[in-house]
Amino acid sequence: MKLYNVLSRKKESFRPQKSKAVKVYACGPTVYNFAHIGNLRTYVFEDLMRRVLERAGFKVRLVMNITDVEDKIIRDARSAGKNIFEFIKPYEEAFLGDLKLLNIKPAWKYPRATAHIKEMTSLIRKLVKKGLAYESGGSVYFDVSKFKKYGRLSRLQKRELKIGARVDVDEYSKGDAEDFALWKKARPGEPSWDSPFGKGRPGWHIECSAMSMKYLGPALDIHAGGVDLIFPHHENEIAQSEGATGKKFARFFIEGEHLLAEGQKMSKSLGNVFTLRDIEKRGFDPLAFRYLLLTAHYRSKLNFTWESLEAAGSVLERVRNRVVELKQQPNVVRPPRSNNEVFRREFEKKVMDDLNSPGALAVFWKNFGRLSLADILWADKILGLNLETLKLLTVPAGVKKLIKEREEARKNKDWRKADQIRAEIAKLGWSLEDTPKGPLAKIR
Repeated sequence: MKLYNVLSRKKESFRPQKSKAVKVYACGPTVYNFAHIGNLRTYVFEDLMRRVLERAGFKVRLVMNITDVEDKIIRDARSAGKNIFEFIKPYEEAFLGDLKLLNIKPAWKYPRATAHIKEMTSLIRKLVKKGLAYESGGSVYFDVSKFKKYGRLSRLQKRELKIGARVDVDEYSKGDAEDFALWKKARPGEPSWDSPFGKGRPGWHIECSAMSMKYLGPALDIHAGGVDLIFPHHENEIAQSEGATGKKFARFFIEGEHLLAEGQKMSKSLGNVFTLRDIEKRGFDPLAFRYLLLTAHYRSKLNFTWESLEAAGSVLERVRNRVVELKQQPNVVRPPRSNNEVFRREFEKKVMDDLNSPGALAVFWKNFGRLSLADILWADKILGLNLETLKLLTVPAGVKKLIKEREEARKNKDWRKADQIRAEIAKLGWSLEDTPKGPLAKIR
């Protein structure tokens, strides 16, 4: 199995540190709003990666954090007149609901930042003791000049660092590559906790280092997220973690590309920031969105449009119909082979090569007409379209009666009457597909 490692900027053969166990940490949501479809693209690619790792025979232990204290949360909770815990609750619940709707397998742990203040302050104390962090005005900052490998992930040059300058906001650009806050002094009206440095709250970056170490140990096999997190978040995680432990933080950094919306970067001003709720309101199945994401490689930009989502929905419906047909024996003939070895080998080769989902889908469709039910469900263990749960249809007695009458009309070559009966069936919400073994009823 090969994965593209952002640390080395090349594809590498993947092997975990310990036999078959893979330690994966994935950056989760900051729950100040509903996750938008760009966020969801990252979670779907991480789910694809997990499924492929499991297909390769590995046991995946995945931890995904939930950021429940951060600049934007504090700002928006204050505007809403709520404490942060009241404010974030519906968004956290919605996030977990979105994962279910997209058939994303749950993580082993979903640790929350506010439940790990002790672990964070302990880690900060260690960094201060080692001379990698310093106190100033009641806050604590990481000294980037003291960590010689700073900038390795994002390819930041030493000359770009602003030595001695400090940044207090949680998110910033490479243009603000300076000492960053590990602990922020308490401010009026903001949530705060006791610490050896005085009352305050953690910076955003320290939480992932502290929580990944608690649940997965000091060295990860894979750290995953979106490309927007490479700097400063993942860069700072490396500095904190390796500075504290002296060990390599993560062997692989796997980062997913941006999702564009209607050809442009998503922004509130353009009105193109969409959520799964928006998709459902327009009558689309969330799994159609998952299928759409699989049509592009996770390291390539993908342009979301409502037309592309509609096309993905049609393709998904075609696959679902085929699964139902194959389940409704003896109405259709099952392909002669129950296990298409050539198809499976080609499909697996694609996904094992840096999660090449569009390549795997090309193999799937090239063989689609001769795939058995077992083949399709085998592939879906990777695709995650939840095809196994599709139920056989219970055709109402009235519709069955009309189907029988239509068959009589067709037998008598009364095509006009047969068409009239088909129209009646359609009014009842059903459609017919004529197969070699007779008509197959489907819900319209």
